Amino acid sequence: MNQDVAALLPELSLAAAAVLGLLAGSWLPRRRQWLIAVLAAAACAVGLVATGTAMARGTEQGVFAEVFAVDTATGAGRLTVLGALLLVIGLSVETVRGHPRESEYWVLLLLTGAGTLALVGANDLLMLFAAYLLSSLPAYALAGFAKDPRGTEAALKYYLLGALLGTTMLAGTALLYGGGRGTLYRELREALPGAPFAVVALGLVGVLAGLLFKAGGVPAHFWVPDVAQGAPAPVAAYVTTLPKVGALIAGYRLLHQALPGSDVDWPLLLAVLAAATMTLGNLAAFFQTDVRRLLAYSAVSQVGYLLMALAVATRSDLAQRGLLFYLAAYAATNLGAFAVVTELPRARTLEGYRGLAGRHPGLAAVLVVCLLGLVGTPPTGVFLGKLEIFSAAVDGGYTWLAVLAVANTVASLFYYLRWLGPVFARTGPAPAGTQAALGRWAAGTAYTAAAVSLALGLAAGAVLPFATGPLLP
Repeated sequence: MNQDVAALLPELSLAAAAVLGLLAGSWLPRRRQWLIAVLAAAACAVGLVATGTAMARGTEQGVFAEVFAVDTATGAGRLTVLGALLLVIGLSVETVRGHPRESEYWVLLLLTGAGTLALVGANDLLMLFAAYLLSSLPAYALAGFAKDPRGTEAALKYYLLGALLGTTMLAGTALLYGGGRGTLYRELREALPGAPFAVVALGLVGVLAGLLFKAGGVPAHFWVPDVAQGAPAPVAAYVTTLPKVGALIAGYRLLHQALPGSDVDWPLLLAVLAAATMTLGNLAAFFQTDVRRLLAYSAVSQVGYLLMALAVATRSDLAQRGLLFYLAAYAATNLGAFAVVTELPRARTLEGYRGLAGRHPGLAAVLVVCLLGLVGTPPTGVFLGKLEIFSAAVDGGYTWLAVLAVANTVASLFYYLRWLGPVFARTGPAPAGTQAALGRWAAGTAYTAAAVSLALGLAAGAVLPFATGPLLP
């Protein structure tokens, strides 16, 4: 059994930093709690260096009885999660500075980040469920971190739906174990084709229910707008971005590695879920006036596009690189938009951004890049990500789904322009105080995220090879 602990250095760095942060936070004076944020950022940096080194070697391996896979998808997912986590840390600084539970915030963020990394590499059903729990439980606490009525309600909805679908996921895991006589994906790939159809179908639906909850896809999306509106802005940015990376890569690996020979028509199921998710997300976003709820429904629609890659996981060679690249581009772009929202905490509605271009032209430029980037406008990274996934859908035999996705993309332009319209309006000032900036950290994060979104689009030729490579056999 391979017990190479060094192969898990990115995950271990976050876990170790969480433990050290919890201990140090108990002894540090309140004015020194910011040191835990430095520790969190250092852990992310260590993980990025370790990931880059592992990807440079280019070898696939399964560690600890192959329950965790270290391969191309794991490497790309680690880079996305750790890079996005650094951005979340940056936009959280001013929000939690001086808070009585500042150190606890950073510890919770590190723990849920470690759970997300565990989802990325999970190669076993039990590992998958353990990662689901580790990534979810700290996030519930973060959602209610402010302890105000709106945040408490959001955290309660988040927890109840997560507990329900987590139980469903565990039941699905038990069914797949019963049908496949094992939990390792390699064992399931060999045994599930001969298992009873109903057992495999129900088990897969149960496991997918939990992953759809993490990703925010239909029909497990109901928590997304409430948490995005009620949680602190940096937490809203986190929960609408990073869990998607872990859940969608985990789902892709499960379908690609464990169920390629199954009689269950899971590609059609995923195609229908993708169509429903992108359409419902866009329709619900059309007439939102709260900027956080608008971004929340935008996040739901983006899951629909990403689920297209899962639908053709075994049908197109473009699916994997399209999914991995799109996730990286989406993470940077969505976090950039949320960084602007964090920088302007009193501008809760679209009207609160009226005249922003005149008062804060830099933030207005970031908003233009990120909102048009979420549409899929060149030269942002999301444009190429969508192009790759739409091409994969056509290559995999789901042309109708690609056509529907293009129609949804065009329709989404409406509600993003509804936000950008007031930004460049010259008449009617914004409500007093709505455009008071929070501080330089959130603004710096916004500029960095927008730059990354553009860089991924402009340098896609150099980035895409890192998303191309085999999964662990």
